[in-house]
Amino acid sequence: MKHTISVLVENEFGVLSRVAALFSGRGFNIDSLSVAPTNDETISRMTLVTRGDDQILEQISKQLNKLIDVIKVIDFTDGSGIEREMALVKVTAEDESRAEVLRIVDIFRAKIIDVTPRSYTIEATGSPAKIDAILELLRPLGLKELVRTGPVAIGRGAKGWKGQ
Repeated sequence: MKHTISVLVENEFGVLSRVAALFSGRGFNIDSLSVAPTNDETISRMTLVTRGDDQILEQISKQLNKLIDVIKVIDFTDGSGIEREMALVKVTAEDESRAEVLRIVDIFRAKIIDVTPRSYTIEATGSPAKIDAILELLRPLGLKELVRTGPVAIGRGAKGWKGQ
């Protein structure tokens, strides 16, 4: 099962490597990882996607909470958060496929951010399922290159991470 975990950490040197070492040292794989400062510049948010059963997730959460720089661990697997991802997709855009690519981009509310005589580069944002869906339609048209951020997540509702 896929788990999306948000980890609030002190924005200090070496925290990322300690978190990554925790995962690798226990044989857990990180499917995606995004790290950036929050509205409080002394704190960063890591969004990790990993796979495993509930027992593995519980072990990961306990180990993360033991790290001195970790402030809070939030599991968004239960649907309590909103996930978004961005993808940059370079596709073949020959004369016969250009209209189809433009139609797909319009349907998914994506953007064409670069055009060459033989390709389009597309920016798509949305849920991971939306990104999967647009890629499924673009792949037969000639997917040349793909970069995905992996999901970032935030909790639903008015409360922030400080419980305010």
